[in-house]
Amino acid sequence: MTAGNERPLNEVKFLTVAEVASVMRVSKMTVYRLVHSGHLPAIRVGRSFRVPEQAVHEYLRESFVGVESA
Repeated sequence: MTAGNERPLNEVKFLTVAEVASVMRVSKMTVYRLVHSGHLPAIRVGRSFRVPEQAVHEYLRESFVGVESA
C-alpha cells in the first residue's frame, strides 16, 4: 500500500492463501508463487501467510487485460 492509501491495521482485512486462491480462481501454489516472487505482498504469521485483501484487488486490477477495439 502506498502512503496515500494506508489504512490503520485494524481496518485491513487479511486473507489466507486458500481465500486468495478462491478469489482469484487459481491454485494455492500459484498464490505462493506470487507471494514469493514479490508480486503479491503478504505477511508471515507463524508458518502461514496472510495477504491484505486490498492487495489482491490491486493485483487483479493491474493484471487485467482489456480487449482493445480496432
